[in-house]
This record gives sequence, structure tokens and C-alpha cells, in this order.
Amino acid sequence: MFRNYFILAIRHLKRNLNYATLNIIGLTLSIASCLIIFLITKNELTFDTYHRKADRTYRVTMNALDFNPSVSLAVAPAMRTAFPELESVSQYWHRSDGLVKVDNTRYMEHEYAFADGSFTNIFDYEWLSGNPHTALSAPNTAVLTESVARRYFGNQDPIGKTFQLDNNYLVTVTGIIRDLPPNTGMTFGFLVSFATIEKEMKDAMSEFYAIVGGNTFIVVPPHYDIKNIESRTQDFIRQHWGAQIAAEAKLLMQPLKEVHFDQRYIQSATSSRNTYRALIAIAIFIIVTACINFINLATAQAMKRARETSVRKVLGAHRFQLIRQFLGETSVLVLITVALGLGIAHLALPQVASWLDVRIGIEQLNQPLIYTLLAALTFVIILLAGLYPAFVQSSFQPALSLKSTTGQSSRGLTLRKSLVFVQFLVSQVLIIGTLVVAKQMDFFRNQDLGFNKEAVISFVIPNGAKREVLAQQLKDNTGIREMSFSTGAPSYNQSFGPFSCPERGITKDDVVEIKFVDENFMKMFDMKMLAGEGIIATTVKDSIPRVVVNEALIRKLGIKKMEDAIGLNIMQGQRKLEIKGVMQDFQSESKHKEKRPCILFNNPRAFNTVSVRLYPQHMPATIARIEKDWSALFPDDLFAYEFLDDHIAAMYKQEQKLYTAYRLFSGLAIIIGCLGLYGLVAFAAVQRHKEIGIRKVLGASIPDVIVLFGKEFILLIALAFLVATPLSYYLMYNWLGNFAYHISLSAGIFIVAILISVFIAAITIAHQSVKAAISSPLKSLRTE
Repeated sequence: MFRNYFILAIRHLKRNLNYATLNIIGLTLSIASCLIIFLITKNELTFDTYHRKADRTYRVTMNALDFNPSVSLAVAPAMRTAFPELESVSQYWHRSDGLVKVDNTRYMEHEYAFADGSFTNIFDYEWLSGNPHTALSAPNTAVLTESVARRYFGNQDPIGKTFQLDNNYLVTVTGIIRDLPPNTGMTFGFLVSFATIEKEMKDAMSEFYAIVGGNTFIVVPPHYDIKNIESRTQDFIRQHWGAQIAAEAKLLMQPLKEVHFDQRYIQSATSSRNTYRALIAIAIFIIVTACINFINLATAQAMKRARETSVRKVLGAHRFQLIRQFLGETSVLVLITVALGLGIAHLALPQVASWLDVRIGIEQLNQPLIYTLLAALTFVIILLAGLYPAFVQSSFQPALSLKSTTGQSSRGLTLRKSLVFVQFLVSQVLIIGTLVVAKQMDFFRNQDLGFNKEAVISFVIPNGAKREVLAQQLKDNTGIREMSFSTGAPSYNQSFGPFSCPERGITKDDVVEIKFVDENFMKMFDMKMLAGEGIIATTVKDSIPRVVVNEALIRKLGIKKMEDAIGLNIMQGQRKLEIKGVMQDFQSESKHKEKRPCILFNNPRAFNTVSVRLYPQHMPATIARIEKDWSALFPDDLFAYEFLDDHIAAMYKQEQKLYTAYRLFSGLAIIIGCLGLYGLVAFAAVQRHKEIGIRKVLGASIPDVIVLFGKEFILLIALAFLVATPLSYYLMYNWLGNFAYHISLSAGIFIVAILISVFIAAITIAHQSVKAAISSPLKSLRTE
């Protein structure tokens, strides 16, 4: 019986090739899209959840003036003593741009970390060699990832090999682990034992106020309530920081699973679960749209099978048998599309991963979970797409069908219109969402940052004693327009501290960003002064340093006229500073956050970075000369630079991912909807070919026929727009609320959306309606 159903299904698909092709293309694209979206969202929503102890692991963070992901290196040893019930306490200190020397070959490792022996007991890595319990116990030992080990040592066994780190540490390889999975927030090329730096970091490891950027992780015992730890942290703070700090600061136990999405912290990632929930919603829209196409096309085509169904009933076929036959046909078609969808996903995944800048490999499509998802997806699509058409086709009345009517009531037409309405609604929500994200991304890229970022590169100074020699070399380079020494360009955030102003009655500390800059900094970056003087070079140490502050700090002080702030004293921690100038606000952090107060002052001893503005026409040659001079001056180091605009673009990496994903998958959803609309218009043309012939005989023009086909769809678009507008407004208004600075939702966005919808529908309808309009009426009227 099932073999018979299968043969009938294949024959039906062959006889109705256009119908089958439209459905196969739509369902194939939807399945491929869903698989890729599933991998993307799984990758993002499961960050660091694969560790066996992830549910019991917490990052210890500080909430005082702001949310700080780091705590002093003194915290971990003290917590081991104060909270003996903890299963593990570990220190992890992520570093960047480490110079590695293997024999006579040098490498720049952009990400590595120091970690203690407990780290590999907390976090699960796949060990290829070495002992995870002892590999990081001794000083001057390291664990390498597989690809880094291969890059440094080729096909040799790396265990026991040595390399030099930062011209300072001779490190021995004690372990090799598999390359890190893509869904981890702790990325490194290698780990060096924390014991390696304990001597030089002795002061930082005993001073609770010294925060150098390290992280502390704890693991609580199974079934242990973390509140037992949290309830005792204030006593811990009081003991090590003092009563005053304990009154205002908190140690927070941040669940490991929340780290990737927690945006409260300084320099935190800007990932949001809502971003990936939106992608999941798009995947659902795509599947639903494809199923709507199937239902519409199947019910529209039912008129061609009404007699076939009626004859089967007359010959004794039961309704359940007919339902099984039609579901069998649907199952064959769906199984074909599942196979094709999986194949297209294999082909498209590398390119999509590149577009979205996510680390997902083809091998992830071969997981058992993917095949489980495919099986579930197949079952759902068969039910969604096949059940209703099967019931409709099996319900035809033989007496009516054999009299040349379809046997259908008006309910089928009403359902098709309702489903088309849903398609247009989904399409318009996606179009409006894509337009809003595009406009917000344009706002990110083009809004005035408060400084000039064009043609600027920055690079570090390994040895401050040679800064003057480097400065002279850069001045002699004719490809350089301007240069400045500082602790970083305007968008680099490295130093934050407390500030207050007793003179204005502000005795409670707030957070201020601190930048040490030279006298060329503001001029080079075209930063605008609003009152007072700019930064000047100081040769005599002032008893009270004179500084430039931004508008945000002046607003905190409650001063309305910028000039009134000149000469005012503020406190930066225990240090008194005098305001000598006020500058316009500039965007130093992502636009997710409001511009924070900032202090600029001259301190040459702190300068570790040089920024230079290049003449665009000579960039490659100029950079090559800078590298040559720099390498001659610092022969033991590797030259590495970064364009300022690239650094700024990286702040909005997540939004760029969202925008690219919206464009890609929203476009696919709209294309799938257009396929269904095209098929519906084609069937409508077949159904109404005699009517069109009569109308043409009676004088109807080609535009009249086109309007005949288009008017009902345009009405559906208009109705869908009325529903999509408030829904889209609500969704996008909430999304924009994630940013401190964002666009407004103007009427223009919604007008453009409806115009795009009408244009897409018109193009889709045009081909079949014009074809029907220009056909000869004699051909359609000569036979009954």
C-alpha cells in the first residue's frame, strides 16, 4: 500500500512540475535557513555552557561606582581562606599582543592568558597531551592550543619544548588542548601558569585596591545556594577594604552562563539574547511562510484533482485512505526538500559564517542534534503543510465534482486570502525591522563622534625611554600629517577612576574616564574646546595638575555655563585637579552607553601609545617606513598597528551581525513568500482564463486585466500594513531602547516599507497577469 502511495506521489509531482518546483524551492530554502539560524543561535546562546560545572561556576565582580568585571588579584587567595566550602577558586588574567620567540622565529600572539592550576579543573578542555591537574602548577609552564602548537613547532611533539614570552619568561610546554570551541568568552592561544608572574605581581596580589584586569572564578559545591556566599561578602569587603567601602561596594557573584550577555559591565560585550531571539523568530517566519505557500498552492490546485478524488470515492476509497495518500505525497515532497536543504546548508554555511563573522564549521551540521532537529522539522512541516490540504481534497463531494465544479466551498478561498495576509504581515514586519536596523547602523557609522577618526593608526611603545627618538623619526616621515603620544586614541578605554567635587557639594564619588595625552592630542583629533585652554606640555611639575574635562563632567557638577567651570578644583581619588579647559563630548565607548565624564591631562611618563594621521595617498609606503624605523628602534619586538576606524567598527560587531542576518534571512523569507504569490497568481490565471477571455472580447484592456489580478492582493497588503505598523513599532522601539543614542522611528520608515511591499508584490504578480492579459481570447473561449 505504501509503495502504491509513493508511486502515485511521484507521478503527481511529475505531472505538476511547476507546482512541485515552487514548493521544493520554498521548502528547501526554508529548511537550509532554519538549520543555519539554529547553528548561529545555538553558538551564541550556549556560550560557556558546555563546561560540566557551568551551573555552579561564578565570576566574582565588583559593583562600586560602576560594574567592574575585574577584581584585585588579592581576592582569590583571600576567598580560599574566607570561604573554605568553595570547591574551587581560580585566577585568570587575559592579555593581548604577547611577543613569542621560538628559536629565532618571532610571533605576535594576539590573545593569551595567565591562569592558575585550578583553572583547568573548573573549565573543560579536550586534552591531547599533558595532565590537566598539574600542567599549570609550576612556574614557567604553559598549555598550548593545538593550532598554536602546530604553528610554533610544526609536526614535532611540543611537550617539553620551550619558548620565550615578551622577552622576559622562558616557558616550557606542559600540555596541548584541542582548539577552543566557538562559543566561549575566554579565548586564548595559550595559557601560562599564574605562578610565573607571582613575584613581579606580589604587590598587586596583596593590595585589594589594585585592579589590573584579572578575573576570579569560583565553583560552589553541588546543590549549594550561592546566597550563602553573597550574604557574607559584605563582611569580607569590610575586612579587606574597610567599613567605608563596605557601605557602598558589593562583590557580585555573576553566573558563568550570564557573562556573555550581561551588558552592565565596563568594556562588556554588547551581545543581547534579543538579537538571537529575533533570528529564531525569523526562522519560524520562514518555515511558516513556506508552509503557507504549500497550503495555498495545494488548495488552489485541488480544483484540478476534484474529479480524481471523486472517482476514487465512487470506486470505494475511504476518506482516511485519501488523507493518507495526500499526506504521502506531501511527505515525499518534504523528504526531497529536507535532503536538498541539508545539502544547501553544507554549501552555504562557510559563506554565511563569514558574512556574520561567527565561528561555525560544516562539521557542526553532522551532530546528532541536527538530525533530531531535521526529523522534528520534517514532521512539523508535513503536519503544517499537508494536513489541511489533505482534509480539503478528501472532503470533495462526488456528485458536485463530477458535474464540472470543484466541490469546494468559499472557505478555501477565504483561507488562502487569510494566509496571504499573514505572509504580507510577516514580510512587512521584516522589512520594517531591516530598515530600522539599517538606519541605526548608519547612525553608528556616520554620527559625529566628537573627533576625527580618518586615516589614523595607533601602535604601542615598548620602551618609553626611546619615545623622543621615535618622535623624531616620525616627524621626519613625510607621509605622516600629525602625531600624538597618549595612553590611547579617543575610543580606547583603559583607565577609569573615582571623582568628586567638594567645592560643589559633591562628596560621593562617581566614575570618570582618565586619559593621559600630549599637547598635540586634541589638535590631531580635531576635538573642539568650549571654554578655557587646551592641553599644554608641562616641564615643571604642578602642585595641582591642570586638566581638561568634557561636557559630561560639567553636567555632573550641575554647571550650566562652561566658562564657570574654569579654575574649579575636583578630586580624582585622593588627588586634587584644577579644571583649566572644557571640551566637547566625544564618543569613547559604544553608543549603547551614555558619554561618561572624562579627564584629560598631561603625564608623559604614562604615554604608551602613539597615534599618527597618514596622508591617504601614501599609506602603504608610510606604514612600511614606520615599521622599518620602529623595528630598528625596538629590534626585540614585533610591529603591530590598528586603524582607528577598524577599532570603532569593532564596537558594533554584534549590531553588524544582526543587520547582515536580518538582510539575509528577511530577504529569503520575502523571496519564499513571492514564490507562493507567483504560484497563486498562476493558478488564478488558469481558473479565470475564460473570464479574462470574455472581458477582452467585451473591450477590457491589458491594464484592466492586470488591475483585476492585482487589486485583491493590494488590498491584502494594505490590511497587513495596518497590523504590521503598530507591531513593528513596538518591537523596534524596544530594541532601540538598548542604546543610549539611537534614531527615532519616523513615519518615513513605514512609508518606505509599504512602498517596498507593493513594489515586490507588483513585480511578482506582473509576469503572470500580463501573460494572461495578452493571451488570445479565442484560445480560451473555443472549448468548454
